[in-house]
Amino acid sequence: MTQEGSLLQAAVVFLLAAVLTVPLAKRLQLGAVLGYLLAGVLIGPSVLGLVTDPQSVAHVSELGVVLLLFIIGLELSPRRLWVMRRPVFVAGLAQVLCTALAIGLVAWLVFGRSLNTAAVLGFGLALSSTAFGLQLLAERKELTAPHGRLAFAILLFQDIAAIPLIALLPLLSGSGQLDADEMDPQHILLAVASIGAVIIGGRYLLRPVFRVVLKAGLKEVSTATSLLVVMGTAWLMDLAGVSMALGAFIAGLLLADSEYRHELEAQIEPFKGLLLGLFFMAVGMSADLGLLLREPFAVMVLTVLLLMLKLPLLYLVGRLAGGLERAQALRLGIVLAAGGEFAFVVFKLAFEQGMLDDRLHGLLVLSITLSMAVTPLLVLGLFPLLGTAPAPVEVPEEYTRIDNDEPRVVVAGMGRMGQIIARLLRAQRVPFVALDTAVEMVEYGRSLGRMPIYYGDPLRPEILRAAKVDKAEFFIVATDDPDTNLKTAELVKRLYPHIQVIARARNRQHVHRLLDLGAVPVRETFHSALEMSRQALLGLGLSPDQADARIRRFQRHDEEVLAAQHQVYDDDAAVIQTARQARAELEHLFDADLIEDKGVK
Repeated sequence: MTQEGSLLQAAVVFLLAAVLTVPLAKRLQLGAVLGYLLAGVLIGPSVLGLVTDPQSVAHVSELGVVLLLFIIGLELSPRRLWVMRRPVFVAGLAQVLCTALAIGLVAWLVFGRSLNTAAVLGFGLALSSTAFGLQLLAERKELTAPHGRLAFAILLFQDIAAIPLIALLPLLSGSGQLDADEMDPQHILLAVASIGAVIIGGRYLLRPVFRVVLKAGLKEVSTATSLLVVMGTAWLMDLAGVSMALGAFIAGLLLADSEYRHELEAQIEPFKGLLLGLFFMAVGMSADLGLLLREPFAVMVLTVLLLMLKLPLLYLVGRLAGGLERAQALRLGIVLAAGGEFAFVVFKLAFEQGMLDDRLHGLLVLSITLSMAVTPLLVLGLFPLLGTAPAPVEVPEEYTRIDNDEPRVVVAGMGRMGQIIARLLRAQRVPFVALDTAVEMVEYGRSLGRMPIYYGDPLRPEILRAAKVDKAEFFIVATDDPDTNLKTAELVKRLYPHIQVIARARNRQHVHRLLDLGAVPVRETFHSALEMSRQALLGLGLSPDQADARIRRFQRHDEEVLAAQHQVYDDDAAVIQTARQARAELEHLFDADLIEDKGVK
């Protein structure tokens, strides 16, 4: 078969495996990552043998991690990184050192490995998977939760720490000296110059380039420019001996405050998803199932030992260095207890340096892969048992000190809807207090003027007391998370039954649940959709009075249908039947309006 045919065949194999396994894993609530791992195992050399060279795939799939780090950098402004300096360099350093020491001692004292090999095993297994952990947290929408933020900080430090670890491998291998190229002053100067070029270029060059490209109005050129930024930065860093992922992260970080941040993110996101999927499939393909069949006990013991050593240490780091509560620290430990992609790189180099024999290298690769495969199952099984207890987050004191005397309105959530509500209340000179759990939102709101916006979780009764909710007349729940809105409405109505709760509703089912709690639901897209429909009707030839009449009739009819469906909303068949009847009734009413309009004419 020609090379072109082999490439096309491989592409079909990868896509087919992903299409078959990932939706199945998602349907079973196992997460997309486990689906990709399973797909890799199935098409790899150990099972079907459809792909016989996993290493060639691994080189391409590393770009998925590069793109992931770039997007993370885009979402993390330098100011926010400065705010995170303590978790990154305190919690991250503590996790790497403590875990490496514990695993290294076990390898040295229990398994009789040499001191240098034990050090490599300790530091290699201390690293967790950036792509895997962040993907799990993103799927569960927990990246902004306290344990999610600390997990990101620890993973960021691990990526930084992996660079000197890889550079020191020749010394640990027993050769007694580092590679001359690594110690060459020119090499060090090249690395520093490359990082400096990325920083200067990202700050002063990329914005004008994007301005010119976007003015051209060619979507494909804009996409090519976005990919060029990421891959060019990664190539430059790799050329200088610096981590490609770290270079991409720096580039994203420098563009985080750019006006083109959202455009970049939209262009890169599809490629990131595909290449990350390819990365996890490559990990699955590298698993030697034959070794698992020959030595299942050794593989299982090594996998369990890895998880049992890392999880308690991560829990302690989360509690002591990260300030997390117990449930949040356990979540952190479960997500990061598995091995990571950098461990594959470290152990491959150690194997080539003669520090690991073939059997031990195979056991390590298989155990890390199994630990990654088990993690989604642990998340699925244990996370619901841990509850949703919030943990305190380190924020400036003035953001948490609520000093408003007697607000008439309390607003929870300062996103798109909350900001409009706050501006309107302030213009009307209505005393109010706004709460949000994102430091960035508090900073942004206060930058617009001395708005009474404070950091606080409305699901915590002590925060509600500090906000003097008992003095308020209305409590407006405007966050973009339906579950949070429901829980907040339920808590406020239970603690302060006299307050009128107005809550943002995602859809009709959400409306019914809010009505059951005694809240007044407001559908987040309903009124804007009505206005868009009104503009369309005007453009189609209706007069303003006719368009307004149609919109009022539709709104009144929809509210009547919603009230009727509320009586049977837990019966799908009844809801569908009601919806069909309502559609026929509405068409009949609109037909009557049309006849009336013609009669008037």
